[in-house]
Amino acid sequence: GTADGPGSSAEFFYPLGVAPDRTGNVFVADTYNQAIRKIDSTGYVTTIAGQIGSGGGYADGQGINAQFKYPFGIAVDSAGNLYVGDEVNDVIRKIDTAANVTTYAGNGTLGWVDGPGSGAEFHYPGGVAVDGAGCVYVADQSNDAIRRIDTAGNVSTLGGNGSAGSANGIGSAAQFNSPTDVMVDSAGNLYVVDQLNERISKGVIVRPVLTATWSGT
Repeated sequence: GTADGPGSSAEFFYPLGVAPDRTGNVFVADTYNQAIRKIDSTGYVTTIAGQIGSGGGYADGQGINAQFKYPFGIAVDSAGNLYVGDEVNDVIRKIDTAANVTTYAGNGTLGWVDGPGSGAEFHYPGGVAVDGAGCVYVADQSNDAIRRIDTAGNVSTLGGNGSAGSANGIGSAAQFNSPTDVMVDSAGNLYVVDQLNERISKGVIVRPVLTATWSGT
């Protein structure tokens, strides 16, 4: 259902992603309701972005004026901004603390292109994570790749080569098969739910040439 309200009186429709902030709120990618929901520290549920219960769409805007198409993953940065893997729109969205929704990376065109902001392309981006520096990581499911968005909005590929498989290695030598979610720890290591390979992959970022060395079990 679509109901906001306290605790067990609230309703969701196939929620797939959750993320807490530093003040005890939990944010939910309510996927089939095409909306982003907030559960405050008392358990009260509100809709903060998206047109809940709609068929979905693609529109930036404030709060419920924005539209999503099967929002999947969600992450919160240290300032309280949200990042959403807007799966069927093939973009990453940002929701600021005033509930303004903008397109952070991608342009709505299905594909696989690295580059700045709207010049980048994704294919069914799923889970997202944000590190302490504000960089966003994306499990780009149908590209079988892990992508990184730096604080300037530039998108690069940290692992995978667009071909489904199961291989450890550095950067494009690694292979994934429908990676659905990603998280980052305090040391900057990445962990990936490599769904169809039935394994968890770990990526260690290598600098100064930004890439990652991947292994998995």
